Amino acid sequence: MTRTPRDLSRLLRPASIAVLGGTWAERVVTQCRATGFEGEIWPVTPSRSTLGGIATLPDLSALPAAPDAAFIAVNRHAAVDAIGALAELGAGGAVCFASGFAETGEEGRDLQAALVDRAGEMPVLGPNCYGIINYLDGALLWPDQHGGTRRTRGVAIISQSGNIAINLTMQQRGVPIAFVATLGNQAQTGIADLIRAFAHDPRVTAIGIYLEGIGDAAEFAEAVANAETQNTPVVVLKAGRSRKGAELALTHTGSLAGAADVMDAYFRDIGAITVPSVPTLLEALKITHVHGRLPGNTIVTLSCSGGEALLVSDRAETLALDFRPFTEEEKAQVDATTHPLVTVDNPFDYHTFDWGDWERAGATYSAVLACGFDMAALVLDVPRADRCATTDWDNAVTAWRTAQQETNGRAAVIATMPELLPEATQAELLEDGIVPLVGLDDALLTIAACAAPVSPAPERAHGLRRTAPRDAQLHRTRNLTEHEAKLLLSHAGVPVPSGALVTSPGEARAAFDALGPNVAMKAVAADLLHKTELGAVRLGLTSHDAVRDAYIALAAISPTVRLEQMAPSTVAEIIVGIRHDPVIGFYLLVGSGGILTEVVGDSVVLILPTSSEAIRAALLALRSAVLLAGFRGRPAGDIDAAVAAIHALAVFAQDHADTLDELEINPLLVHAQGAGVTAVDAVLRVVEKADPPAPIDTRQEISS
Repeated sequence: MTRTPRDLSRLLRPASIAVLGGTWAERVVTQCRATGFEGEIWPVTPSRSTLGGIATLPDLSALPAAPDAAFIAVNRHAAVDAIGALAELGAGGAVCFASGFAETGEEGRDLQAALVDRAGEMPVLGPNCYGIINYLDGALLWPDQHGGTRRTRGVAIISQSGNIAINLTMQQRGVPIAFVATLGNQAQTGIADLIRAFAHDPRVTAIGIYLEGIGDAAEFAEAVANAETQNTPVVVLKAGRSRKGAELALTHTGSLAGAADVMDAYFRDIGAITVPSVPTLLEALKITHVHGRLPGNTIVTLSCSGGEALLVSDRAETLALDFRPFTEEEKAQVDATTHPLVTVDNPFDYHTFDWGDWERAGATYSAVLACGFDMAALVLDVPRADRCATTDWDNAVTAWRTAQQETNGRAAVIATMPELLPEATQAELLEDGIVPLVGLDDALLTIAACAAPVSPAPERAHGLRRTAPRDAQLHRTRNLTEHEAKLLLSHAGVPVPSGALVTSPGEARAAFDALGPNVAMKAVAADLLHKTELGAVRLGLTSHDAVRDAYIALAAISPTVRLEQMAPSTVAEIIVGIRHDPVIGFYLLVGSGGILTEVVGDSVVLILPTSSEAIRAALLALRSAVLLAGFRGRPAGDIDAAVAAIHALAVFAQDHADTLDELEINPLLVHAQGAGVTAVDAVLRVVEKADPPAPIDTRQEISS
């Protein structure tokens, strides 16, 4: 169960600040005074009479009252004592700047545990933490340079890197930053606490996060959901998106679903917007600051150049954006405002016939904005002011602004390069409710990210029900044989071929008589995971002699052989995999299967538990979905049966959450509509405690 959130209100919005230490503490005093902090500042140090121009106090006992916030810039041992003293005084919270705690080893971990113990219920950011910037109230618990200014409202940025946080304050893209907070070691107060606190400040319009790792996926999910109830979108830049470690995967699932795919699926499920880079984080924060999460993905762009329209078209093909055509009625309305030689299309090249006639161009802008697109973007590149005249471009911005005000359309301006939209212009557009976006590719990518659909609230709730991390030292893993795996899957409701185990040519002949006239034979052993590559499979056997010869060959690999019925003709092959992520829990991968699995790399990840509707959408999102629909006159596939089988696997994973480690069916054969599906190959690995017997009973035989 998620713990009770900490009250960070005094720490984030202090009326009084105590600073402890020397040089670093003095910088905090200087920063607060420079930004016009109107509250009390109490420097505490026994070695100096003044700090930043303010008379000092010799120790914490001399404070006139319990401070709302404290910045502690003393050595690590003294910091622990100071935190204990502040907690006893009833302070509202503290930033612990000192390093040398859990990040350094066992001694540091012990010291960090002492810090948490001494803090009690008082919130502490850190240790090893740069601090907090509050541009709304001018309260900077921050010992270094920064690039922001005072604001009345804006976005909050949370960073697991102090340096990234500093860099983000230096942006020149007009982003109105209200808060910046770094996390340090998160010994006590973490990222979820800050998300909740910022979401409850009505002056915060959106939250951007530079994220390196999540400690508690359930708590993070709950905090994001809480922010959404406050209409405060959360935008996440997740660093560390490599596939490192995929080579350790037992099945194909691990190599197909890299860290990025699993995390993106998790973020999508819990309602967070994800972006791939620092520039797109900033662009997304501008969109969400003005418009929040976009209600859909229909977009129109306007440019006076065919070249820009072509660039938009090229990029749009790779993104989930809908450049829907104008309706006939909309086309007529727009056409009435343009030159006769202009063709109304989307992307819309309105040419330069009306360039300079801003009344007529403004009418075109208004007609387009009135068409109800989820985003309408004017592509506009402003010349450099030190060498060129910018009057016409300034007039274009004014006309676009007027059109937006007349129509209340959801509007943006896109510059193809960051240099082509001045920072001052970006700030003015934001104030007027128009999103300034810079860099054409980043702009379109970010619009798509902010328009990405989210799961309905009941489905997102599963983000709060993750499997607890396992202690690897208390468990071991064991591979089941394919025969054992198919027994379990059959009992779970997944169709598998009828089959039997044989250990001699005579048994093989008898099994063939029961299962024929067309069978497959496979060598069976727990370590035979990818049989085709090992020559451990024989297909299409239709006689006693063929079965005998196949058994003799396979017995050289393993004396135990599975004989099973050949599956009927196939429309498509699907891979279905389930793995356990130590932070997120179980996830499901659905992709193009068979020999195409690693060649095509066509897959979708879903976090468990999931729904039949989500599984169906994942199947239809695959590039191989054209086969399921009936490709070039071939029969359509039994999608309903595929969805049912995959959902049964998902339920099986939930029912065996304590013992399942990894599961893969490759391929799941999808037959013609009405003919069902068949799992013809299965790999299953279980986890069990070191001493007790196997957690799953697989001793029964599959009836032939």
